Amino acid sequence: MGASADTGTDSAGVDSAGVDSAGVDAAETDVVVVGGGQAGLAAGYFLRRAKARFVVLDDRAEPGGAWGDYWDSLRLFSPAAHSPLPGWWMPEEPGREFPSARHVTDYLAEYERRYELPVRRPVAVKEVRRAGDRLEADTTAGTWRARHVISATGTWCRPYTPDVPGRELFEGRQLHTVEYRHSEDFAGQRVVVVGGGNSAAQILAELSEVAHTTWLTRRPPRLMPDDVDGRVLFEVATRRALGTADGDVGSLGDIVMVPSVRRARDRGVLKAQPMAERLTRTGVAWADGSELAADAIVWCTGFRPVLDHLAPLEPFDADGRIPLDGARSLREPRLHLLGYGDWTGPASATLIGAGRAAKAAVARIAEDLGTGRSRNR
Repeated sequence: MGASADTGTDSAGVDSAGVDSAGVDAAETDVVVVGGGQAGLAAGYFLRRAKARFVVLDDRAEPGGAWGDYWDSLRLFSPAAHSPLPGWWMPEEPGREFPSARHVTDYLAEYERRYELPVRRPVAVKEVRRAGDRLEADTTAGTWRARHVISATGTWCRPYTPDVPGRELFEGRQLHTVEYRHSEDFAGQRVVVVGGGNSAAQILAELSEVAHTTWLTRRPPRLMPDDVDGRVLFEVATRRALGTADGDVGSLGDIVMVPSVRRARDRGVLKAQPMAERLTRTGVAWADGSELAADAIVWCTGFRPVLDHLAPLEPFDADGRIPLDGARSLREPRLHLLGYGDWTGPASATLIGAGRAAKAAVARIAEDLGTGRSRNR
């Protein structure tokens, strides 16, 4: 796929002959998909099967979604055979049981080409608004008008860092997961890793090999059994979604014991301390007066959904969430959300889970459009 945001009629039937760079006129289509990562591509696969006219608008210059931004040592929780998007199994990565982020990026790029998905990039969607009986996406490359919009922008571009007292006082380096790349950058340093999830555990495990590490969490992290990986987690999520299991993924624990994390546990470094009360000029401090010096703090404290482009539709409730029926917005039925976490479908933020959520969402869209119902079964 090219990196330009050209217009013109594509193989999915998007009539964009009227679009110019100023967005004076609007392209007409059935569905606009906002975001070209795994959730957006899964939606595109089922939209093509449903014979819908659609376009995928991606604000990145290259394929792969956020996978190209992850730290170098990141590995999937599951083997390639258990991490596919719909229609095409992920090839194995030579020499690795659990694929790297680079391998996933290459897979997503080839997935686009394999299914000839009409992805336009780099095209940033500034806002989605109502336009009579259509929704209108105002973008950096013109305007698209559609009967339905699927928002699949994910969370990576909205990192969350808690407002811990003293953050502005700390004189060392502070960075979020999104900025972390290599452990070598911290060799010999005193590094505090904050967060109780998988990113924190994996980054801590890597840093502990070259730096003096301290792990801070708000509650004791729960390590999953060594034989639990992404395959088991997806099976549990599936049974939960079907109503055939009492427990959920969270009942298994917080941390998947990928090889690097198991090695850190065996070295005795996978031990968390309670979250500090505040930051100081030289490190962190607790309520009992104890302090710890640090050269750097890595905030592995999660993300928030990227949903600002939907503000004109006013789909949010008083808590800032978008109430859903499946993936469909209750306040704007022409709007659908994919890939933001379990609230948009069980395991929908995973590669294999994205396909299941997309299939269900597109089936409802196809029914409304009156096209391709049988092809979505």
